[in-house]
Amino acid sequence: MTKTFYNCTLFDGATDHSTPDAWFTVDTTTGRLTARGTGQPGPADEQVDFHGQYVMPGFINVHTHITSNPDSFSGSFGASETESAVFGYENLQKLLKSGVTYIRQCGSTYDVDIKLKRLQRDGKLPRTPHIMASGRAFSMTGGHGDGRNAAYLVDSPDEMRKAVRQAFKAGAECIKVMATGGVMTPNDFMEDPQLSVPEMTVAVEEAHHKRRLVAAHAEGNPGIQNALDAGVDSIEHGFYVNEKEAYQMIEQGTYLTPTLIAEWVLPEKGRGILPDWEVKKAADAIDDTYHNLKRAFEIGVKFTCGTDAGTPFNGFDRTPDEFGLLTKVGMTPAQAYQCSSINSAMLLGVSADYGTLEVGKYADFQVLTGDPLADTAAVTQADKAVYLSGRQQF
Repeated sequence: MTKTFYNCTLFDGATDHSTPDAWFTVDTTTGRLTARGTGQPGPADEQVDFHGQYVMPGFINVHTHITSNPDSFSGSFGASETESAVFGYENLQKLLKSGVTYIRQCGSTYDVDIKLKRLQRDGKLPRTPHIMASGRAFSMTGGHGDGRNAAYLVDSPDEMRKAVRQAFKAGAECIKVMATGGVMTPNDFMEDPQLSVPEMTVAVEEAHHKRRLVAAHAEGNPGIQNALDAGVDSIEHGFYVNEKEAYQMIEQGTYLTPTLIAEWVLPEKGRGILPDWEVKKAADAIDDTYHNLKRAFEIGVKFTCGTDAGTPFNGFDRTPDEFGLLTKVGMTPAQAYQCSSINSAMLLGVSADYGTLEVGKYADFQVLTGDPLADTAAVTQADKAVYLSGRQQF
């Protein structure tokens, strides 16, 4: 069976422009695009008229925390596993409704994401995005992310090796390590190094043995440098990335996930609600962040799309807001979206199947009333239609 969608303006995510009066055909059995064109489409078993609306790829968000509560302001470490699972499922649906069709988890309590991924694989988790599950993150004792049922606590290379092997045995598909302190932890700072180079190197070695990725929470220095020297695949946050590190990232093929909204929203929404120390950390860093990331982008570092969804005021419907912030580091709207469609797919190793709307790939897309290349505000549309494999989900 074939389904042809027509009468739309198509941004496929692979170029910097849209194609007007476009159509594309999907094999309803495989969910993949089989043909594209402009003008009058050929015959199909079913045809859908988009009445001149705009079509673009679903977003790939490579940094989410589906068991975290953005409205709790104190983390979600106190929730039970059952509560975390239900909450995680609800948040997956919010992500999909916002246009996110693929996520990489970067830390989950109770390994809930791994268990939800199993249910999804068995067809028991409807209307949810594709998941690359991480399970619990890896932190040092007393470090960033040290919370009940939230992290493997490791304090030597040998402990790291065993913990990573345990994570893969449990079903983890990627690894998240904590190279620095963070905004939300009261007893450390962005510039505090945490896991050591030897500890993270072991994580990379074990992950790469299984062709898996390692993401490093690394906000300041020397932690960013430590993570790069350990050979991680992506730097998460990277607020204080310097010129030397940017060139090293290019040389090593390391991606940068800026999670701008997670930092920007704290001083915007958190004053008088969050602890003063938490707001101050973010407020003090935001101008430096824009400066440092702009330089890294101009040098040629590849940026991915990630939001740290689940942190305070950073809900699971806010991925579209990240693209407007990316334009503040010098990107055009098309370049901002390509952080998701091209770079995120490349980082995750799924670019043969996902990311762009090209023939042979899965038809994961969203339909908008406004032109996303004219204004990133268009992608924040709340009532957009979202499709997975050519089937409408919302």
